Amino acid sequence: MRAARTSWKTYALGAAAVAALLSSTACGPTGGTEDGAATQAPSGTASATASTPTEAPSPTESAKPGATESPKPTGSSSGSGSGSDGGSKGKAPACADPDVSVDTSYWPHDSGQHVLITATNVTDKACTLYFYPFIYFGQETENPLSPMESQPTAVATIGPKQKAYAGVKLFLGGEKTKTYESFGIAYQDPSNNNDSAPIDVAFSQDVQFVTVGQKPSVTFWNLDRSEVEKFVFKAR
Repeated sequence: MRAARTSWKTYALGAAAVAALLSSTACGPTGGTEDGAATQAPSGTASATASTPTEAPSPTESAKPGATESPKPTGSSSGSGSGSDGGSKGKAPACADPDVSVDTSYWPHDSGQHVLITATNVTDKACTLYFYPFIYFGQETENPLSPMESQPTAVATIGPKQKAYAGVKLFLGGEKTKTYESFGIAYQDPSNNNDSAPIDVAFSQDVQFVTVGQKPSVTFWNLDRSEVEKFVFKAR
């Protein structure tokens, strides 16, 4: 045993080499101490490159539920019933005279008291019919018909070949009336406050002429014809 110790001293093994030798030989014949007790290499030593576990980062304020609010939709005026969203970015521009074809029709068994206006998009791009159409009879071009009590809930955006509707109350029983064979229509454009000028439109073969009383009125534009009918037939 002493010869082994002398050999180690002769080669001047460092403490690190001794530790490595002891760990590889455990209690081998040359690994004892002077009194013969076995020397055991240290066990369970962590590697110098081992990473210590860390706790998962706590969520930041922005990631916590309720820390931020979802954007709220913006409201807008629009047709009297269902339609497309009036607050969406990049909404289709307002419809103008060249964008739509206008047709007119009576409701069956209505005695000509109301007329339905149908606007069809004749282009290859969507456009928006805002609020209600400006309707004029005769030579009037300054004071369009007032809207009925219907309230707007969404703008009426129509794609190619799609339709939107508006209804006109012409007269009530017992009113003094006047007959017209055409009417003027204009479209509203709130984006630049530049409403179109009225154009003269001939009635369809179904209508040919209308009898107009003292207080005619019009609904808001709507993509749903049945919604227009609700307002038309309850208006007084």
